[in-house]
Amino acid sequence: MSELPADPHRFVRRVPDGDDRERRVCSDCGFVDYENPKIVVGAVVSHGARLLLCRRAIEPRRGFWTLPAGYLELGEATEAGAVREAWEEARAEIEIDQLLAVYSIPRISQVQLIYRARLTRPEVAPGPESEEVGLFAWDDIPWDRIAFPSVHWALAAWDESRGRAGFAPYTNPPGATGDMRRAGRIKGEGA
Repeated sequence: MSELPADPHRFVRRVPDGDDRERRVCSDCGFVDYENPKIVVGAVVSHGARLLLCRRAIEPRRGFWTLPAGYLELGEATEAGAVREAWEEARAEIEIDQLLAVYSIPRISQVQLIYRARLTRPEVAPGPESEEVGLFAWDDIPWDRIAFPSVHWALAAWDESRGRAGFAPYTNPPGATGDMRRAGRIKGEGA
């Protein structure tokens, strides 16, 4: 991977030769600083019939419940990233079953890869980004306190895929983009 030129003030926004959109380009050497979406990895983690959720200790959506998930690190395999995030956020040791879903969240330039996984040990505890963690029966999930639309989608995908193997990964519900400004923040509703 190329490194950025040393002086960031040499960048201008223009359409590079052979491209069709404006990008940051070094006015001295022509280096193109491609700005690409962030990759998020995470898992719907089960222990028997209960699911692992983390109550966020950080913004955005501090105090709301989410899956253990976060940004993929450079040089990291996606499955390894999901395992790492489960440990960082919930001190959970997990085993990946299979890719559950791939979600596109264009408003915030994210691609989310969510795996189906299970705890290898029942002990969990909050990591530094979680206020608390818990294992919830389906009917006890705090649906009105879920942090993001994609968490609703992933939980619904997990429920629909229970007991199934070898299925194609789920994707955004029809018309849903993850835009919380338009979404009704209730179970499965909105974008």
